[in-house]
Amino acid sequence: MTTSDEAEPATAAEDWDTRAASFDEEPDHGLRDTGVRRAWADRLRGWLPAAASDVLDLGCGTGSLSLLAAEQGHRVTGVDSSPAMVDLARAKLAGRDAAFLVGDAAMPPVGEQRFDAVLVRHVLWTLPDPGRALRHWRELLRPGGRFVLVEGVWGMIGPVGIPADRLTRLLAPLAGDVRLERLSDDALLWGRHVTDERYAVVAVTARS
Repeated sequence: MTTSDEAEPATAAEDWDTRAASFDEEPDHGLRDTGVRRAWADRLRGWLPAAASDVLDLGCGTGSLSLLAAEQGHRVTGVDSSPAMVDLARAKLAGRDAAFLVGDAAMPPVGEQRFDAVLVRHVLWTLPDPGRALRHWRELLRPGGRFVLVEGVWGMIGPVGIPADRLTRLLAPLAGDVRLERLSDDALLWGRHVTDERYAVVAVTARS
């Protein structure tokens, strides 16, 4: 799930259930604007593996990024704590190679399944122990798999989020190749100009 500039952290699934019906009204949530949608599709194409891959979209919300990944030929499994969000994601990707599960993003209910990429947007900062979540997600990746993490720090008074330098430190023991991409200056991604810290980290794990 993503959050707007002024949003407070959600602490229960029912908070997101309440927001589900209007969630896609935010430009970077629903990706309904052609320019915003194209901007995210272009970024995602550079972040995810070039070949068709198994992608785990954690905190998938209504499935907007899942849909872009599926359109690029990837097989998607989405997980969200909100049943209402999952219902919308299932409808949005009906007929595509995608499955959606209700569950905790920190401990997704995927059993023994393994993935080529773990995709997470604006979720890690809401978790009580981001380092522990990252270590668990690492176990869900195949050799040579990658993290694709979109995060930031929002708000001028009492800012919330996870700074880029903290996230890259947490990833350093888990992946040998960690790349930081600043996103604040790309207004097309957000449907407006933003002044807060927004970024993506792509971290590729070892192949053995």
